Amino acid sequence: MNENHLSGDETRNLTPQERAARGKAARAEVPRSSHAGYAPSPNRPDPVDIIEKQSARRVPELVPIRYGRMSESPFRFYRGAAAIMASDLADTPRSGIRVQCCGDAHMLNFRLLASPERRLMFDINDFDETLPGPWEWDVKRLSASFVIAGRANGFSAKERATVVRAAVGSYRERMRSFAGMGNLEVWYTSDSAESLTEQWGPIVGAGQLERWNRAQEKAYAHDTLQVFDKLTRVVDGKRLITPDPPLLVRLHDLLEPAERGPMEKEISRLIEHYGKTLQTDRRFLLKGYRIGDIARKVVGVGSVGTRCWVILLLGKDDGDPLLLQAKEADQSVLAPYAGASAFRTQGERVVAGQRLMQATSDIFLGWERVQGIDGKRRDFYVRQLRDWKGIAIAEDMSPKRMANFGRLCGATLARAHARSGDRIAIAAYLGSSDVFDRALADFAELYADQNEKDHQALLDAVEAGRVRAEAA
Repeated sequence: MNENHLSGDETRNLTPQERAARGKAARAEVPRSSHAGYAPSPNRPDPVDIIEKQSARRVPELVPIRYGRMSESPFRFYRGAAAIMASDLADTPRSGIRVQCCGDAHMLNFRLLASPERRLMFDINDFDETLPGPWEWDVKRLSASFVIAGRANGFSAKERATVVRAAVGSYRERMRSFAGMGNLEVWYTSDSAESLTEQWGPIVGAGQLERWNRAQEKAYAHDTLQVFDKLTRVVDGKRLITPDPPLLVRLHDLLEPAERGPMEKEISRLIEHYGKTLQTDRRFLLKGYRIGDIARKVVGVGSVGTRCWVILLLGKDDGDPLLLQAKEADQSVLAPYAGASAFRTQGERVVAGQRLMQATSDIFLGWERVQGIDGKRRDFYVRQLRDWKGIAIAEDMSPKRMANFGRLCGATLARAHARSGDRIAIAAYLGSSDVFDRALADFAELYADQNEKDHQALLDAVEAGRVRAEAA
């Protein structure tokens, strides 16, 4: 991460009063109410062009699956349209205060995760697009996601505004709380499931508390052994990955022997060399495993078509698994507008951003550069395939439940931003009133309108035969 973009260099010699004055000066120059507007630029690129440009760098036979998933609904489209929104956000007002951005902070990228200490945490999950940039961009992407999800659920305009104001208000209030804390106190702050139950239990109703407890139980069940049982089987005495084409295809079935051998060696090299990016104790742990099988996996919505490998590793025996996911890392969608990454590889960019923004990160999170079967070198980051993950189901949320979930997401995003940005300046910019909250409720509605138009543009492109969509 480029340290010139972090608050340490910018604020090291400034007093808290000077940092607060910086935020208030930014508010005078860029009023909080100015964030309410959105209108497409007269030179706005064709949204389908942006998607096609991304797709040109991806696995060709998987690209129709990406278009198929994005075609399903405006919300599914939005999840895959981070590059489109990055282009649009570049033309919106900004305070000039930078943080480490997630880059794709929609509501479903906030979920329950496992900490290295085996505690269940609530945090941001996806960092493919992470990069230093304006803090407002993450908050705006999160806000618009709630409106788009709320429309899909049939919420009224008033209900949607309440959800957005709850999320943004929570971000603002927690940032103000962080402004009064010391650096270490901010750094050590985390949101465990237990602490959230204590905090929210007395506030939410019995029904919501019961659903929250069920979500925790479900997350605990989604561990390595569960996915091991689901994704593998024994064939002729060997533990292998169970194919589910085209979503999961074993390397053995994907390539002819002449290409398979070199690719197996390259992925073996990836695992060996990526271990050097881990802490020494975790590197030692990794060396205790051997590769059992390899498969290509289709992941997510926006990520469909990126190269992603699932590597089955086995420890003391075939019942001692470790499932790793090696996912291709391309340039962040924010880079054309916020500046290029300071890191040598895109994989390191993702890992460094994740480690900075998350309270605790996967012990096997690391990066490496790999040569593909086409001879091109590509960047990858590696993490566990699944470890106590629990994801929200937007379609099941009532307005009240989505507002509470929004409060949780807003507070979590504030904690992530406070670790890297000038929390005192941001808090001073936001102030104690709800001016910014109301402004983003307006922005989110306008951007949801734009997203619906862009989704229709993709449907029209499919209908016209410009792009091909497949259900999978």
